[in-house]
Amino acid sequence: MLNEFFFVGIDVGTSYVKSVVLNGNKEIVSSFVKRTGTSIEKSSKFAFENTLSNASLSNNSIKHITATGYGKDKVSFANTNKTEISCHAKGAYHYFPQKITIVDIGGQDTKVIKLDEQGKIIRFKMNRKCAAGTGAFIEEIAYRLDIPLKELNNLATKSTSNLPLASFCTVFAKTEILTRIKEGEKIEDLIKSAFGSVIKRIIEMTELEGTVVLTGGLIAYNSIIGEILKSEINGNILIPPSPQLTGAVGAALFAFENSILKGR
Repeated sequence: MLNEFFFVGIDVGTSYVKSVVLNGNKEIVSSFVKRTGTSIEKSSKFAFENTLSNASLSNNSIKHITATGYGKDKVSFANTNKTEISCHAKGAYHYFPQKITIVDIGGQDTKVIKLDEQGKIIRFKMNRKCAAGTGAFIEEIAYRLDIPLKELNNLATKSTSNLPLASFCTVFAKTEILTRIKEGEKIEDLIKSAFGSVIKRIIEMTELEGTVVLTGGLIAYNSIIGEILKSEINGNILIPPSPQLTGAVGAALFAFENSILKGR
């Protein structure tokens, strides 16, 4: 990879920092994900350095760095930053260049972004008011059930129930779960109910139609999300190769375009 230049996208989410390096062919050559923690600057720098290290790259080989996400302004070493809406749109359209509706389920918020055939953002909506419909909701449920997050998907796939939790509020959901446990409900049914509630909350945000692209960490580790959504809407479900990295990929694509425009 001597004499080749690379482009970096860093997506600073409320829960995780995602870093991606693209080559001149817009292919991922390295990536790294870590908890955001209490210092955005340190976490972003750590993710960036590990992304380069994993691909044996030096700082001199990086032509441009673009940051996105809620903490983008804290990434002092980035050359530019872009909104998370534009980066998720750019990243999703890169994999699926058609009219799509993007559903990004993040740790603390969920975004629904609608694109036209050319990849232009038609409209978008975000849920920031509570944990319902986000990864934080599932984390709380896992904690309440004392089950590791990585085991949830496998358990949920064993469920034959389609009954979602009645409560959207995380606090009330905990109470409901305790009640249903006392009533003898199976753990796998409770977990699938929690995933079903996330989908129900997202569907209530806005109409989902046509081709839906699912992104975010929750779908990256829980394929059951796509299966439940598929049963609830009249449309196709698509998932990028690395759904948790979609925003970072979009940021890296903006970094690439920025360098091309400046003739670097």
